[in-house]
Amino acid sequence: MDFTYTPKVEDLRSRVRAFMDRRIVPQIRQWHDEIHANQFPVSFMDDLKAYAKEEGLWNLFLPHLKTDEPGTRLTNLEYAPLAEIMGRVLWASEVFNCSAPDTGNMELLHLFATPEQRVQWLEPLLRGEIRSAFAMTEPDVASSDATNITTRIERDGGDYVINGRKWFISNAAHPNCEIFIVMGKSNLDAASHQQQSMILVPRNTPGMTIVRNITVLNHVAPEGHCEIIFDNVRVPASNLLGEEGSGFSLAQARLGPGRVHHCMRSIGAAELALELMVDRAQSRRAFGKSLNQYGTIGEWIARSRIEIEQARLLVLKTASMIDNVGAKAARREISMIKALVPTVLTNVCDRAMQVFGAMGLSPDTPLADHWTIGRALRYADGPDEVHLQAVARMEIRGSTPGATAPYLTVPLRS
Repeated sequence: MDFTYTPKVEDLRSRVRAFMDRRIVPQIRQWHDEIHANQFPVSFMDDLKAYAKEEGLWNLFLPHLKTDEPGTRLTNLEYAPLAEIMGRVLWASEVFNCSAPDTGNMELLHLFATPEQRVQWLEPLLRGEIRSAFAMTEPDVASSDATNITTRIERDGGDYVINGRKWFISNAAHPNCEIFIVMGKSNLDAASHQQQSMILVPRNTPGMTIVRNITVLNHVAPEGHCEIIFDNVRVPASNLLGEEGSGFSLAQARLGPGRVHHCMRSIGAAELALELMVDRAQSRRAFGKSLNQYGTIGEWIARSRIEIEQARLLVLKTASMIDNVGAKAARREISMIKALVPTVLTNVCDRAMQVFGAMGLSPDTPLADHWTIGRALRYADGPDEVHLQAVARMEIRGSTPGATAPYLTVPLRS
């Protein structure tokens, strides 16, 4: 496979990197200051979004969506290096309208929304006027198996009534979050994978209560990872997304590309962590010599470079497969990168934090935040164990018992 970037992608990489260096990186300190002062959204975000639109760096994540909204049409493979650059700063992807969970929600709405739903919700999302949330995970069941969810979506005349509890719902605390895509069960008598449906619930619908913004490793995300109660929440039947009973298949369509985007951004964060580690190792001295002169530090640097390159190549392969054969055919590779990349990110950040000493634990570097996100990603969109189990099943299913017998000098015992 040839993953050499085309002139088109090289041009976009240069433009995105220049935008990051010129517009975003200088605002990092102010972002922290305003967030710690409970000012959110930060004061400069709308200005940065306007600049991104002006420079044609908007909705870059749209690989296959056909829309009149502004955005450069890229394949997943072309988008990967751009997402990597955005991933160097936790909040940068929002500037380009390329942040989760909005990207996955926009793809869902593009693929399955009615014309009226597109006008009401998709178009404002594509313009960056509103944000969105995806409400699937529940506290009382193992939500890695989506057939376990217990939230009910029941038809009542011309409405659907929703009852249930969700948590770790990203973006739910963002003041610009106007629409929630809620997954629940609409028919308990159907086959297990046809019981679920998705419904659009506007913010502030009576009966929907945000209970709390749950901290992640004691880290407070201003956009939120919220617990939400749905108590007889009533919305028109026209708010159903797709068909009744199609919720599970819609979730699979959404989560595949979303997992890849997370991994793309994580590669960028790991790359930044390695750069910080190398810089610190050369500038810091202990016991009469630079840290990079110690064998352990050198090994950390080398292993980090090897791990990042391996992860990047697998992410690019996965993106290329999605482009060429679709997310369903690439599901093994999607599970592989989802189980691999967050651990690579946390490993590299952990080494860099150790090289920085106590400073690595502080907000004076981005390392602690990136490590926290990496650790959380080992749960988001499916825990490691589920993806590893999926890969193992596919390997076993594709094997032929006894096929390796000619390579053995002594037959295996059954």
